[in-house]
Amino acid sequence: MNCDPANPKGSGIVDVWQETNSVRFGAVDISDRLTLSSVFDYFQEAAISHAENLGVGRETMADTGQVWILSRITVHVKKRPEYRDSVIVRSWPRGWEKLFAIRDYEIKSKENDTLVSARSAWLIVDIGKRRPLRPQAVMDSLPQNEGLEALSPEEGEVASGLTVRENLQKTSERKALYSDLDFNGHVNNVRYIQWIEDAIDPQVLGKAEKMRLDINYLSEVMAGETIELFSAPIYDDKGPVNASAEYAFAFEGRKKDGASQGQAAFRAELRLWE
Repeated sequence: MNCDPANPKGSGIVDVWQETNSVRFGAVDISDRLTLSSVFDYFQEAAISHAENLGVGRETMADTGQVWILSRITVHVKKRPEYRDSVIVRSWPRGWEKLFAIRDYEIKSKENDTLVSARSAWLIVDIGKRRPLRPQAVMDSLPQNEGLEALSPEEGEVASGLTVRENLQKTSERKALYSDLDFNGHVNNVRYIQWIEDAIDPQVLGKAEKMRLDINYLSEVMAGETIELFSAPIYDDKGPVNASAEYAFAFEGRKKDGASQGQAAFRAELRLWE
C-alpha cells in the first residue's frame, strides 16, 4: 500500500512505510542517474513520515524532551535509477541494539527489483542534557518487523567496520552555513554526503553503477563551525559484490577551531563499481 507523505497518518498505522517517487531533474548527476545524496534525501523523508505515522514524530518527541539523531548508516546502491524513473521507497523499524534504534530502507523499481538497500542506527537523545537515552521505552511500542531485513548478514552490519586511518590527507574545508542546517540547528545528515561527493571526480561518480557508503556521524556540527575534510584511497573487496571496487575512499571530517579542534565530526568509507 502506498502511503501519503503529505498526510502520514491518513492511512492508519503501517508496519512498513511505502511511497512512490519519480526521479526528478534535481536528483540526478551528469550520468542522468540518481545521486547518492538524493538516495539519502529519500530515506530521510521516508523515516520522518513513518515516525509521524507511528506516533513518534518530531513534535511528539520534542514534547517529551527527546529527539531522533541519526548515528550511522550503511547504504548499498545496486543499480541507479534514471531521470523520470518511478521508484518505490520503503522503510521500517527493526527493534534496537543496545542504545541504537535500527531502521531499514529499500528503493525498488516499478518491476519490484531492489535498487538500493540500507540499514541505519539512530539515537534517542535528551534535548536538554544532549545525552542518549535507552530506546526500549519508545521502540517497544513500534513494529518489530522480525525477519524483514534490507541487508543480509553477508552485506555487513550497519557501518560497523570504520576505523581511524593514518594516511588521510586534507582535501578541503567547509563552513557550516544556513543551507547546511536542519530544524535541529546542526548540519543535516544529507549535507555530509554532498561534501563527500564534492571531494570526488565527477566523472568517477558519474560512471559508477554500484556504490556502498558507510558513514558514522560522530559529533554534531553547528552553524559557523568549519570542518576540515580529509581523504585517502583504500584497497579491499568489502562491498555488495564479490569483486574489488574500482574506486574506494576513506573520509573524515574534523572540526577546525575552538575547544573541539581536531575532533572528528564524521567518518565514512565509499566504494564504487562501474
